[in-house]
Amino acid sequence: MKFEPANKIQDLQYFGEYGGVNPSISDSSTYTFLSAKTMFDTFEGNTEGCYLYSRHSSPSNLYLGEALAAMEGSETANVTASGMGAITAVILQLCEAGDHIVSGRTVYGGTYAFMKNFLPRLQINTSFTDITKPEAVEAFITPETKMIYCEAVSNPLLEVADLEALSSIAKKHGVPLVVDNTFTPMNISPLKHGADIVVHSLTKFINGSSDTVGGVVCGTKEFCLSLKDVNSGAAMLLGSTMDSLRAASVLKNLRTLHIRMKKHSENAMYLAERFEMDGLKVVYPGLPSHPGHETMKRMINPEYGYGGMLTLDAGNLDNANALMEMLQENNLGYLAVSLGFYKTLFSAPGTSTSSEIPEEEQKEMGLSDGLIRFSIGLDQDIERTYKAMRRCMEVLNILPAAVNA
Repeated sequence: MKFEPANKIQDLQYFGEYGGVNPSISDSSTYTFLSAKTMFDTFEGNTEGCYLYSRHSSPSNLYLGEALAAMEGSETANVTASGMGAITAVILQLCEAGDHIVSGRTVYGGTYAFMKNFLPRLQINTSFTDITKPEAVEAFITPETKMIYCEAVSNPLLEVADLEALSSIAKKHGVPLVVDNTFTPMNISPLKHGADIVVHSLTKFINGSSDTVGGVVCGTKEFCLSLKDVNSGAAMLLGSTMDSLRAASVLKNLRTLHIRMKKHSENAMYLAERFEMDGLKVVYPGLPSHPGHETMKRMINPEYGYGGMLTLDAGNLDNANALMEMLQENNLGYLAVSLGFYKTLFSAPGTSTSSEIPEEEQKEMGLSDGLIRFSIGLDQDIERTYKAMRRCMEVLNILPAAVNA
């Protein structure tokens, strides 16, 4: 049967405490037990089905986790207070002093900084490499390697990871493949292509309204229970717990994700095609000119397209800043970090979301100072948006000369 993430969510049914169509929000920090023995058993690690303390879990968080597990096709899922809360918990659950990680070189700046600057304090080292070259990934694996980490579509360069090839390498060496799928929820289902663990920042497309910070770990029941273990669970002990009110809010927004991702992808494809025809340096995985286009075409759930992210190189930082300011002045989006909002968001990642990466490494990986990262919004009239954006580029002389002529 064809895997349909939206249908899996659609099939979930919850009743609120009083018969409401939305599940009741559990607004409690602690929970009672009918017997002292059950409480004892919970502290001993028999946690499944029990509510102990909201840092451990809550009904609201479990509702959201169940829906996200259905979306990704995992056995279960744990929600966290942020995307970094999910990423760091997974890494620290799998790795200890003396261990090693192989990671994509272009990952979210916070992830990069955690691996590059923080983990060495714990004697955990990371090798960063071109994730689009499986042979380069395998070359870095050592007996101490405990995971391969990548983003399905990388932030901000939109490099596409061949998840099936990486999974084959991971299985060969007996290590898990951990995939951050924040840029491509619904578009790609990493577990279907061999990933072992999937993480998301729920802050972005999944929530979609730029009002909540959250994260999730999707994986096996065994692994997710280990994260919540009261004695040794990284998520439990580090306290990266999502608030129940926020979990309920994200769950409501999740129900429209399939509609939103289709529109984000449709609009991004339209703009990417037009910008490419204009001779601009545009990068979008849906374009045949993208180096990873065929790889992504093989992996996507076709009805959701290639995602809502694209990049445009304005030539230099001054041009990039001027263009973003003009786009905002003309109500074409917001000069802001993050992604997945109904309105287009844009930023220069080299000086914002990827600023943790040293300049020399940015240049080596192809992150130019004129690069603008766009999270394309849900505009109904995308042709009008394109024409208005093009006018801004004309005013700033950013379009190639032949186009301006």
